[in-house]
Amino acid sequence: MTVLVPVGRVVRWVENFSVRHGAAVLSVEDGALRGDAPDGAWFLARLPFERRYAGPAEPASFVSAGAPPPDWGVLLVRKGGFAVARLHGSTVVASKVGKRHVQGRTKAGGWSQQRFARRRDNQARVALEAADAHAARLLDGLAGPLVYGGTEDAAPDDAMRLVGHIPDPRRDVLDKAIGDAQAVVVQVENGPPTAQASTER
Repeated sequence: MTVLVPVGRVVRWVENFSVRHGAAVLSVEDGALRGDAPDGAWFLARLPFERRYAGPAEPASFVSAGAPPPDWGVLLVRKGGFAVARLHGSTVVASKVGKRHVQGRTKAGGWSQQRFARRRDNQARVALEAADAHAARLLDGLAGPLVYGGTEDAAPDDAMRLVGHIPDPRRDVLDKAIGDAQAVVVQVENGPPTAQASTER
């Protein structure tokens, strides 16, 4: 299974894993932190923002590499609406959440024309047009990564994808997406069927 662990909880999560499965042997594998327990359970933890980890095999060092970038964004689009946010580190500096309505198209060129996949013949067309205008305004000149969730046809070409299903965007959905984007993605295999499998979160 895959779980999202906030960066600040990773050290405790690894400790709990070792309590449940026995002291884990840690290593760095393919840019991720890996733990192998004596009962056959293992985990593979990847940094947020698709970063590759190359430091020592210890949770504290791994966590230190997980800080959010100084300039990044989140964009959510579904047929029921959209949400967009620009962040400095963990702080939201600008955001907009909207339902299905058209704010007007952006001028030719600019941020959205360069980065949006232009497939408007789907159910998310109206929300996409509204998101297009606000993304152009709030994300213009974005220096860091853009994290996307929602309708696949509306995804910007170079965006990172959020893990899991994204419901129709609302303020709480946007807040959760911002948190998820900053979380460590952990793949967990609990080993034999007798091992505890439902308490790793």
